[in-house]
Amino acid sequence: MTAETPPMPPFRDASLPFAKRIDDLLTRLTLEERVAFLHQYAPPVERLGIPAFRTGQEALHGVAWMGPATVFPQAVGLGATWNAELVRRIGEAVSSEARAMRARDDRVGLNVWSPTVNLLRHPLWGRNEEGYSEDPALTAAIATAYTRGLRGDHPVYWRTAPVLKHWLAHNNETSRDTSSSSVRPRVLHEYDLRAFRETVEAGSVAGVMPAYNLVNGRPNHVSPYLREHLRAWTDQELLVCSDAGAPSNLVDSEHYFATHEEATAAALLAGVDSFTDHGEDGSRITARVRGALERGLLTEADIDTAVRRQLAVRFRLGEFDPDLDPYASTGEFDTTAHRALAREAAEQAIVLLKNDGLLPLRPGVRLAVVGLLADECKLDWYSGTLIHRSTPLEGLYERFGAERVDFAEGVDRVRLRTASGRYLAVPAVDDTAEETGGAEGALDPALLVGRTDLPPLTADAVGTELALVDWGEGVLTLRAPDGRYLSVADDGFLRASADRPGGWVVQETFRLEPSASHRGGHLLKHLGTGGYVCVAADGVKVAGREAGDAEIFEVEFTERGEDAVARVAASADVVLVVAGNDPHINGRETEDRTTLRLPAHQVRLLDAARAANPDTVLALVSAYPYAVDPTGLPALLWTAHGGQAAGTALAGVLAGDVSPGGRLPQTWYATDEDLPGLLDYDVIGGRQTYLYFEGTALFPFGHGLSYASFAYTDLRVRREAAALTVSCAVTNTATVTADEVVQLYTRAVAPSVPRPRRELAAHRRLRLAPGGSAAVTFELPLTALEFWDVAHGRRRLEPGAYDLLVGASSEDIRLGATVELDGEPGAFRPVRERGLDAADFDEQHGIEIVDRTKTAGDAVTPADGGAGELLYRECDFGAGVTGAVIEVAGEGVVELSLDGKPIADVTLSGTRGPYDYRTLTAAFTAGGVHDVRLGLRGPVRLAHVGFSG
Repeated sequence: MTAETPPMPPFRDASLPFAKRIDDLLTRLTLEERVAFLHQYAPPVERLGIPAFRTGQEALHGVAWMGPATVFPQAVGLGATWNAELVRRIGEAVSSEARAMRARDDRVGLNVWSPTVNLLRHPLWGRNEEGYSEDPALTAAIATAYTRGLRGDHPVYWRTAPVLKHWLAHNNETSRDTSSSSVRPRVLHEYDLRAFRETVEAGSVAGVMPAYNLVNGRPNHVSPYLREHLRAWTDQELLVCSDAGAPSNLVDSEHYFATHEEATAAALLAGVDSFTDHGEDGSRITARVRGALERGLLTEADIDTAVRRQLAVRFRLGEFDPDLDPYASTGEFDTTAHRALAREAAEQAIVLLKNDGLLPLRPGVRLAVVGLLADECKLDWYSGTLIHRSTPLEGLYERFGAERVDFAEGVDRVRLRTASGRYLAVPAVDDTAEETGGAEGALDPALLVGRTDLPPLTADAVGTELALVDWGEGVLTLRAPDGRYLSVADDGFLRASADRPGGWVVQETFRLEPSASHRGGHLLKHLGTGGYVCVAADGVKVAGREAGDAEIFEVEFTERGEDAVARVAASADVVLVVAGNDPHINGRETEDRTTLRLPAHQVRLLDAARAANPDTVLALVSAYPYAVDPTGLPALLWTAHGGQAAGTALAGVLAGDVSPGGRLPQTWYATDEDLPGLLDYDVIGGRQTYLYFEGTALFPFGHGLSYASFAYTDLRVRREAAALTVSCAVTNTATVTADEVVQLYTRAVAPSVPRPRRELAAHRRLRLAPGGSAAVTFELPLTALEFWDVAHGRRRLEPGAYDLLVGASSEDIRLGATVELDGEPGAFRPVRERGLDAADFDEQHGIEIVDRTKTAGDAVTPADGGAGELLYRECDFGAGVTGAVIEVAGEGVVELSLDGKPIADVTLSGTRGPYDYRTLTAAFTAGGVHDVRLGLRGPVRLAHVGFSG
């Protein structure tokens, strides 16, 4: 006799719907197994043949942290392409490489944590490089394209499962885990939610990751918006993955909950399904969940809801149907097509900001290429490891010939002399010494450590000439002649050991501080540890944080960077200055910038080049905008760090092989004074981004020049029941093939509330041969012209005139038409029936929005416990009211005025806590329609004002 084959369990039956299979699997998993699935590193269930699973694989512009992969331009550079189809193809390439890499290394995950759809509201945000644009429509278009490429086009199975980052209103690294973004309802619905919503509704998103910050006083990881908005946009099960360490922050840094059991339960109930905390150790999260179950804070059904969402992703990725998974054998990696795509993306990301005719460069030109980034191909925190590399210098050597290109980096060459007269010296080492900072393919590069296999620096009579760069704000790097940067490892010794600055805590940056006791002397402070450098018998090391422990150095310059630049610039026909940032220094995750200004070291180099040769081109290679003075510059370009093909792409554009077609995805402001406060998230009240900014931008949103010229003609508008069709003709009137980005903007002519000066509604990038024309048509749904009506808590199309503007940038409008739309007339606020929710104001001054309770709702309070004012327009009291019913907590005064005339006030003495609301009454009579002003004084929290009588 032979044993009967056990029947196939339903969860293995590919003929059944995923939902039924997941139902079956949940019944087979024990409670302990289901709880274990809630951690990022879900363990295997061997008795059911279920392997381990990890949420999270970084893939922002290529597969990251897992070793060699194709590296595409930074996300902000992809935004600058304004080319959704190109970005979709990049998503396909990245997900194909993820599949290929996973076939070799099962640590490579298929639940990819990208793209980042945070809007680039403020250009000083340290993570500007990770977003696509300041505009929600452009961000959504690029993010949707990338997620479609990552997902694949199979109707059932996904190539990878993308998770959007970082929900919500997250644009500051300063106090990022404790700061609260005050987001009024109009900004929430018209701005911050929009990019997430449009991308999720497109159907290629597997989930989202909440951000570290709080919104309106409530941590994003317990936000009711996950349920009220995110999950309402789709019928698909979405997986919400916490950011790293954020679940513990709810107690440890934010102090929002008293215990981790309460915090974990609240996050799970709000919608967090996978907890990224304590690295690979899931024991603490599972213990917290068990504790929450024991205390009755959670039920098994709550656990099942979260596990179901994770399993839905795993089934879609083909884990349970390997024979049916169409992507199981996908193995395209570093192909010729991927390399060509990386170059195409780098070319399309280049933005020509100014050109007085110097570009493209004429044949036979002699070039001087100078600057700190001229021979660099910089990587950022979310880059993969380069397989191929092209710096601007290398690209120009290849394109023009090395014999026609001279180079000067522009570093300051220095020796550091000790108080005893000796100099810092880098010992000679065997070039074959192996890197020991950590194996390639580390899941978390923050865990990599510095090298200790090399000898520490010493001091001797001659010393070593070091290349010094000031990256701004006095932050320095020092590089040895062999190209390695001075770095500090865990043992505290200083070595020339790093290929580049990097790491979660950068160990390659220093600051020279003037010595109080030695005229002309300096202390060398290591910024990674905060300690000062000293010279000891066993080598140069970082001592304590006290200045008395430090060695005093004199900086002896053997060559100034500007002198080297001036030398090569004087003998060239054209000078190319390549300036910008190192993505690991002064503006990165955990660190915001403090200024838009180009660092002084690089200004010196630019000034020296221009003084020696007026035919100087400035190429900015950076993760964010700069405020530079273009006066007198014949040509100016910008590109984000362009990945592996950056240098080749830049050389092709400079030579005219490719006409630049990139466009700015965010406003470039002229000065720091044009910027709002970093923590001011009110884009409407603060007049922020191109949507509301009333000043003169250095370069406006959507700006970008070409080597060609284009004529816009024949604007036509056709009105339909629910949409407008806008079309025009665009013609290349030049003699070169080039790309144009046609941009459609809208504007409400006479709105009843502040509306954008103009707002991007659609765009199209197209390539035209000389003399070629194309008809461009945009379908504009009327819903795109709606705004959020705070008086009634919904979107509304206001009747009236709307401008339809077509052009080459937000300020370069070529064609325009005005249409009259019926819309829905406004209505007075029905305050007699509904009262006033405090956060639904029309205008405010000195107010911030806070959480009404820990689970839902908003309240308002004066910023910093001072004084603030709220305005609610056109409040209808009907036949009349006889008083107000005011719901408040804290302590202070609430003053009520009608049409500017004070009519009542109430005083609240201190309550037990911020959520201990009391109801106070104030008698007055009023009827008809009035503007209501509420004044708040002191640390009072106002939730609602009702009206009686």
